[in-house]
Amino acid sequence: MEGETPPIQPSPAPETASSSEESEQEDENDHVMSEIHLGCPPKISGSFVSHFTFSLPPDVEYIEGKYEYEGFDDSKLRQEVSLDDDGDLALPRRKKPLKDTFDVAIQHNITSSIPKVGLQVWRAELVLCDFVLHKMYTSSEFNGIVAVELGAGTGLVGMLLARVAKSVYLTDHGIDILENCASNVHLNSALLPSKTSVYVRELDWKASWPPTQDNCASCESFAWSRSEFEELKKASLLVAADVIYSDDLTDALFHTLERLMSNGLKKVLYLALEKRYNFSINDLNVVANGYSRFRSYVRDEIENNELQNGSASAFVGTRIDLTEIPHYAVNYNRGHDLELWKIKYMKEGKSSIV
Repeated sequence: MEGETPPIQPSPAPETASSSEESEQEDENDHVMSEIHLGCPPKISGSFVSHFTFSLPPDVEYIEGKYEYEGFDDSKLRQEVSLDDDGDLALPRRKKPLKDTFDVAIQHNITSSIPKVGLQVWRAELVLCDFVLHKMYTSSEFNGIVAVELGAGTGLVGMLLARVAKSVYLTDHGIDILENCASNVHLNSALLPSKTSVYVRELDWKASWPPTQDNCASCESFAWSRSEFEELKKASLLVAADVIYSDDLTDALFHTLERLMSNGLKKVLYLALEKRYNFSINDLNVVANGYSRFRSYVRDEIENNELQNGSASAFVGTRIDLTEIPHYAVNYNRGHDLELWKIKYMKEGKSSIV
């Protein structure tokens, strides 16, 4: 974007048993800034509403909760050939032109403390939007499903999914982030079909399981009902963007993923991340925070095949080639440090991916 300021990317302080409280205080005091702040005036504090524009492919139209390809019917052309008053060929035309873009209004912060980065919009979120839209434009795979967004933040990806899904759960941790996410759902109510259920729910990856209201005393309005938790178990699609930036958070994420994805049904996770490089005192080198820990959890398919027929439970992932995913989100630069992964969970004793 023109005029955008460079992102502030301080490395979170390493946590130890003796310094965890001090580290938490530093995280609260340190502020970071996303490079994604469309239309935001400089030096603004607090929240701001940006309108994110997404393009539609030619001949694709959103009709009653699904995207349909509106190809030109040449059989009508053969049937309706006629001449106008001047003797020229009169061709049948569409009754109305197709829209080629749509906007999503997102309330977000320009800066935040590290524990509240979910109040901002990040580049990996837009990459995941591109992927989700590409799936929705080119297939019916997401039509009528139950989907969960982990670390939903502003809720942008989940709200796009809600255009075709049966139910979408936007999950995150902390009352400020949850309230902001709920505000965004309200802002975009006109974009969401009435038959789709969208829930904003508290899900603390470090808390006890199953999630209860006790995990967040101030989050009563974002607590799970028993029926919602049962539907959560039936979710076939999980998505997450920019949730890999520290080792302890990555551990908590995969602990939660194992609980969600080991529950019988075939499930898939699409995870987008951005590798942010900082100098590490522990490693005495420049490293991408959290990325090595992430790769320690996820085998690629070659690694998995080399192991003994999947003798242990594991997450198996395939990195998606981003050059094959068109840009649908307008006015952002993907750069070179974004990755998108398709991840499944393979249960112990099975030789095929669940």
